[in-house]
Amino acid sequence: MNDLMQFLDTSYTAYQAVDNARALLLRHGFCELHEGDAWELRADGKYFAVRGGSALIAFTMGDAAKGFKIIASHTDSPALKLKEDPALSDENYTRLNAEPYGGGLWYTFFDRPLRLAGRVVREKEEALLSENFVSGFCVTLPSLAVHLNRSANESFATQMQKDLPVLSLGKADFSALLGAPLSYDLFAACAQSPYLWGAEEELLASPRLDNLASVYASLTALCRGSEGVCVAACLDSEEVGSRTRQGAGGDFLSAVLRRIALSQNMDEEGLLRAYAKSFCISLDNAQGFHPNHAEKYDPKERAMLGKGVAIKGHAGGAYTTDALSGAVIKKVFSKAGAPLQVFYNRSDARSGSTLGAISLGQVCILTVDIGLPQLAMHSAVESIACADYRALETGLACFYSSDIAIDGTSAAVR
Repeated sequence: MNDLMQFLDTSYTAYQAVDNARALLLRHGFCELHEGDAWELRADGKYFAVRGGSALIAFTMGDAAKGFKIIASHTDSPALKLKEDPALSDENYTRLNAEPYGGGLWYTFFDRPLRLAGRVVREKEEALLSENFVSGFCVTLPSLAVHLNRSANESFATQMQKDLPVLSLGKADFSALLGAPLSYDLFAACAQSPYLWGAEEELLASPRLDNLASVYASLTALCRGSEGVCVAACLDSEEVGSRTRQGAGGDFLSAVLRRIALSQNMDEEGLLRAYAKSFCISLDNAQGFHPNHAEKYDPKERAMLGKGVAIKGHAGGAYTTDALSGAVIKKVFSKAGAPLQVFYNRSDARSGSTLGAISLGQVCILTVDIGLPQLAMHSAVESIACADYRALETGLACFYSSDIAIDGTSAAVR
């Protein structure tokens, strides 16, 4: 858990998460590839590629004709994204003009340390270079005192254009604080450190558990060993619909799979046959049962913290799980001795969604949706059970090391 906490603590945005993932993979003998270069893939090689600085796909080689085993997660989380030239200064304060990124539980971002992080683009020797950036200081989004907002404890709604982070007292030269870049993608992200809580410290609270816990678990499972072509796809932009070139709606995953197939002299027919034999885990957290609001949950199929990883189902296709994919993942986790449970939303409630259904628009592969039960999803600080995370790592490692054969309407797990 300490390694996970360190990863969460320093992965303020998707850019820092990918940087940390790169360092992890390099320590475990993976080689970095670049999309603009020719790929020469060894039969026993371990590789990864980065797109846009915020999405990463790692894979181990094997016989692609037997299919791909894929775990897809996302690197982004709700935060406040800065607009161009965001400093709004008067004689007393400088605020930062920001807009919401994703569907955050925004009242939880008030009165917390927020760190400016993301990437900046600088010009060096006539080249435009993208660099990751984390500010050495914090900003804060201060609440209005209850004396001036008497109804705050009855009904509180943020006003996203009015409620802005405060950068400093007086006027501030924002560009100078960044080192005068030409452009940037910067966010005010929660900088609170992760911590264990509960009578036995059985729970973990941290910013960005959704979905960096999934990212880290998929990568560490891949580093533990694999059988066949195993892929960890850590994609960006899920919180805003995935419709970017580095998101699940782009072609990053399909391009990597195609290049793996081409390295083994497979033609289009061979690749399509490999897809039919493949399996994908769409890995994104689930709404954990909240003891104070039982009425919000299905009367039976609830994701209880501490009871294992949740298989997510939905009649409308918000989640990709069907009978066959659900049976496969049950078999895998049972083989690993890792507990599973089933999650459905209330039948009269709107369901969330994951990147799994969007990925199917690019690569049609048998897919299951699973995830860690979580409290306070999209809050500045979220919570999971440590036991569930350990079960997830164990189950994913078993998935990568198992021989999974998919054949139309049947499957085998060995």
